Amino acid sequence: MEQIEGGITAVDGFTAAGTFAGIKKMEKPDLALIFSESVCNVAGVFTKNRFQAAPLLLDRKHLRKKKGRVIIANSGNANAFTGARGGRDAGAMAEAAARALNVPIASVYVASTGVIGEFLPIEKITGAVPRLALQLSRNGGRAAAEAIMTTDTFPKEVAFTGKVGREEVRVGGIAKGSGMIHPNMATMLAFLATDVAMEPRLLQEALRQAVDRSFNRTTVDGDTSTNDMVLCFASGQRGKEIRSKGTAYGQFVVLLEAACLSLAKMIVRDGEGATKLIEIKITGARSDSAARRIAESIACSSLVKTAFFGEDANWGRIVAAIGNAGVPVDPEQVDLSFGPVALVRKGVYQGKDAESKVAVLLKQKEIELTVHLHSGRGRADFWTSDLSLDYVKINAAYRS
Repeated sequence: MEQIEGGITAVDGFTAAGTFAGIKKMEKPDLALIFSESVCNVAGVFTKNRFQAAPLLLDRKHLRKKKGRVIIANSGNANAFTGARGGRDAGAMAEAAARALNVPIASVYVASTGVIGEFLPIEKITGAVPRLALQLSRNGGRAAAEAIMTTDTFPKEVAFTGKVGREEVRVGGIAKGSGMIHPNMATMLAFLATDVAMEPRLLQEALRQAVDRSFNRTTVDGDTSTNDMVLCFASGQRGKEIRSKGTAYGQFVVLLEAACLSLAKMIVRDGEGATKLIEIKITGARSDSAARRIAESIACSSLVKTAFFGEDANWGRIVAAIGNAGVPVDPEQVDLSFGPVALVRKGVYQGKDAESKVAVLLKQKEIELTVHLHSGRGRADFWTSDLSLDYVKINAAYRS
């Protein structure tokens, strides 16, 4: 497996574009278009928030056919909690893209992100679609990634290539996300493309597996939103169709998971106000599910996250979060390390010398926290950011 340049348009047959349509107050890209020259099998994963935005309701309907060619996405407005008009506006976005690209409306998927509760300036969007369609290119992936940004500070794109069976397959993608990031999908959008040939049911399962091990193992602030989705388009241009869970299926999942995890880490690294990316590794738990619950408890603790921001080796907050996870743990068996430095062994603090070494590590931008529970073979990884003063400032002024 090798990481390559190009993002979502690194995959043959996919073009993209981004433009300013007038949705945002400032003149920044706010409308993206992604197009496949051939009909794709499509898989999708959506937020578990019960208040789902109009684009998700439309996409769930289109996903019943498991086919697609187009994604149109806007930033600056979530089109959520907008009632019947929101549904009509999502449909108008799909219809405008379908007309401009001469494809069936059911092959168009819609995404929106931004402020909740405001109506879309739909005339601006539909008016911009024809010129956006003319801008589609193999070099347009970055422009599309920029057009879906909200509080993001940088565009997020990635591409990998690797062997699936006898074929060299590519997976490329773009994403947005910075705040309201948490498992079960958060305020994030991710669009993936691949040239693999895979039966739709298996593609859906592969995407769920990859998402569970990547986007659903991240948190910035514990909130999930109304608009979040991951879509994967598979053009089937490489190799014979994969119809069973054999070697080729496993190889593709590894490739897809690599792309998802890379994008997920970018989102956490770009967490609103974040200064650090923290990888939490739990080993020796009673089960994988127990390990995940403990990892998530640590990752979501505001006290732990503020300690990381303050570069304070306050391990008492970490063990408190472990004990608060609702999982049986023997405190006298807990090992806790920052990078290669053990700060707690079998429940015993290792002293000021160890803490001074950890203090040096905490000044780094990326930090690894490992917890060994010595009670089984369960393990889980999780990624979080620190919680800074800027997080409050950004969200206090979000609508102003």
